[in-house]
Amino acid sequence: MTEVLFYHLQNMSLEAVLPPLLEKSLERGWRVIVQATSEERADALDAHLWTWRDDSFLPHATWRAADAQDQPVLLAIGDGNPNNANVRFLIDNAALPADCEAYERLVVVFNGDEDDARTAARAAWTDCKSRGFEVTYWQADDRGRWQRRE
Repeated sequence: MTEVLFYHLQNMSLEAVLPPLLEKSLERGWRVIVQATSEERADALDAHLWTWRDDSFLPHATWRAADAQDQPVLLAIGDGNPNNANVRFLIDNAALPADCEAYERLVVVFNGDEDDARTAARAAWTDCKSRGFEVTYWQADDRGRWQRRE
């Protein structure tokens, strides 16, 4: 069954939060797609992931790469699963994919400071619950550690 995690960003940026989450996914042996809503955003994340920390390497590419199917982390803007990912991150209010059931885990990362993002996350939550997916909500504590909330 697909597990769906909702990560509520408050007073933190996607650029700070996404790389450690991707690292944890890779440590588990998962392949990942990060779905953005624009080419510009995907390209900005591509550049960021190469330089986000001096002592880290996050192997990744964009959907344009000739070897996209071989990438452990793929940045994309549309549906499809060219790298046979187990996990799909949805950022910037990206819509749930039509093939939600094909993933072990979906991760919806939304900006809690934006009304549109909260509205989109609530709609995705309702949709996922109605499909019978296991849904959890995560929020960072005062020290920036993710805590499951009820």
